[in-house]
Amino acid sequence: MEYYGKILCISKDDLTRDDRALVGTYKIDVTKAPIMSYECYKSLLRRKKMKVVRKGVGRGVTALVSVDSLPDKYKKLVKQKYGSMDVEILRNWFASHWEVDANARSFYSRYRLASGKPLEPEQQQEYTLNASALQSVIRLMNDVKMKRAVMQNNKIRWEEMTGAISFFQEEFGHNLPLSVGRFKKKVKDFQENGYDSLISKKFGNQNTRKVDVNIERLVLGLATLPNKPWNINVGDMYNKFIDGELQVCDPETGEIFNALDFVDKKGNPIKLSQSTINNYLNQPKNQVLINSKLMTWSTFMHNERPHVHRHAPEFSFSKISFDDRDLPRKLKDTKQRPKAYYAYDVTSQCVVGFAYNRNKNVDLVVDCFRDMFQRIERNGWNCPAQVEVENHLMSQWKDSFLKAGTMFPFVRFCAPLNSQEKYAEPLNGAKKRNIEHKNHLGIGRFYAKNEKYRAESKKISDEYNDNYEDKQYYTWEELIADDVADVMEFNNSLHPNQKKYPEMTRWQVLESNMNPTLQPVDKAILYRYIGEHVETSIRRNSYCRVNYTDFWLSSPEVLDRLAPNNNNKVDAYYLPDDEGNMGDVYIYQNGVLLDKLSNVGTYNTADVEQTEVDKQIMTEQLKKISQFDSMIKKQAIAPVVVMKTETVKKIETAVANPVQVKSIEMDADTLISRFSNYKGRGLADT
Repeated sequence: MEYYGKILCISKDDLTRDDRALVGTYKIDVTKAPIMSYECYKSLLRRKKMKVVRKGVGRGVTALVSVDSLPDKYKKLVKQKYGSMDVEILRNWFASHWEVDANARSFYSRYRLASGKPLEPEQQQEYTLNASALQSVIRLMNDVKMKRAVMQNNKIRWEEMTGAISFFQEEFGHNLPLSVGRFKKKVKDFQENGYDSLISKKFGNQNTRKVDVNIERLVLGLATLPNKPWNINVGDMYNKFIDGELQVCDPETGEIFNALDFVDKKGNPIKLSQSTINNYLNQPKNQVLINSKLMTWSTFMHNERPHVHRHAPEFSFSKISFDDRDLPRKLKDTKQRPKAYYAYDVTSQCVVGFAYNRNKNVDLVVDCFRDMFQRIERNGWNCPAQVEVENHLMSQWKDSFLKAGTMFPFVRFCAPLNSQEKYAEPLNGAKKRNIEHKNHLGIGRFYAKNEKYRAESKKISDEYNDNYEDKQYYTWEELIADDVADVMEFNNSLHPNQKKYPEMTRWQVLESNMNPTLQPVDKAILYRYIGEHVETSIRRNSYCRVNYTDFWLSSPEVLDRLAPNNNNKVDAYYLPDDEGNMGDVYIYQNGVLLDKLSNVGTYNTADVEQTEVDKQIMTEQLKKISQFDSMIKKQAIAPVVVMKTETVKKIETAVANPVQVKSIEMDADTLISRFSNYKGRGLADT
């Protein structure tokens, strides 16, 4: 049989040929007999009981008949003589539709066993070929046309399917089971569980391990005792437990470990060599598990726990990161290090705010915010979009100043003890390594691993035998002046990302790359939380006195916002500039913003000495007074009259009597004569 196009055919010769062997005068093996005689062939053809798809025209060309067009009894004879047509059809289908499953190859190349090891190359190849074969079977099962051709009532004939796929075992190298039942089960498992179903389960078998889960639990538990035992001590304790010389229990459950549970299949105690103990405890994953128990949370987080990978924002002031530090050198008077607080722009790495204090306290933080916003106002910048702060000193503002949307659109409070989370932390290190270490002596700590960053100290002999002194100490003024100079040098040094910002300093990146979406600083909120505070009152309905300076109300309508019965008392907030000068002042009452005050100034009362500035100030003050007068006039209270009840009743009951008017008759000449007498008195002519 052969295919003519996509049609399975049998030649005229194969239908009519007699392949029986002749023994004497008899032909044996009836299965080799012709399917039909030549006369029968011509009869079926004449009556159109079968279909010829290729005529036998030409030398060596034989006619081909569609197998599917043969009457059923001849189909059975074809199958008896030449084998299962279904299997042949399936074999031909698989031969034309076979392809290596690229997804399977990728899956098995990346697969890791429970031990973390990858599959061997031979195993990857085996599973890939098996998956490819099964994918071909599934594609066939989804081929509706083929199902009609080789399946009965759309039911899979697993015998033919298995026979067909087994034909390619040698050619393609798959090792799928050849028994019908196992093959059928393998296909179903693959449909339900995918590529994982082909991986041998023996790889996860605990029986193959020298150290099973029970031994693992015990060995790791011994290794994480509070005294941090060495590996040799762990091995010694384990074997003593096996020998019954040591008792071990679970402190959480109270369970006492039984040495009889740690035996092999023959009942022999499982002892471990020191090399086995070492190999197991030094396995990387177990090292991490042990360290998670023995290290402090902070140390484990910094040294072992994975961290996120990130990159800086594109624009300046998109994010400001705050962090404190101790200056590296000590004071003469206290032998302590001054505390510094920095605000870094993450994009440019510039220090945009800094402050100093002898103690790490709230005042230090407030001064840093003040310095940053003074610099912002001085340069005409807008408010940063986000700040990144620590919990320790900033938590008091979590629901006010540092609540997202109050001052800054976004606020991030970093986890306690996680210095790596803040961008400012590595920037402090960069400033120390690149600037401070270059400019000053004694930069570093006595415990530094790198000798170049190790500060030397001398030991003082006393009764405690635990005192050390630095080689040199400094005044407060010296240390602060040095650090301010270091900050300026750091800001004006080249940005470390010269590929992105060629020949640009940190400060140049800061100024040229401001986020265009930033909003102006809300001074009313800012001053209330980090500004200076003065309790004062509104005087003469027009001004407040703050630090011996008079600040006028913006409008007399502010008086309408005041609460009653408090003598016009208000809270005034302001933020002085670098030189201590006061700008705008905001007044609050009971936590509610009332007004922004302005310093109009005073003018010289002597006309001969008045300048144009004096005249402008006087005019501005007169405007304020005029506004007040206008309000008084516009909102003037209408007068009322108070009367007794009896008077009101008399008015209500009074009756008006008519008055008789006597009419005067006069002719026209008389009237004209009388009117003319008034002309000389200055009255207009009529």
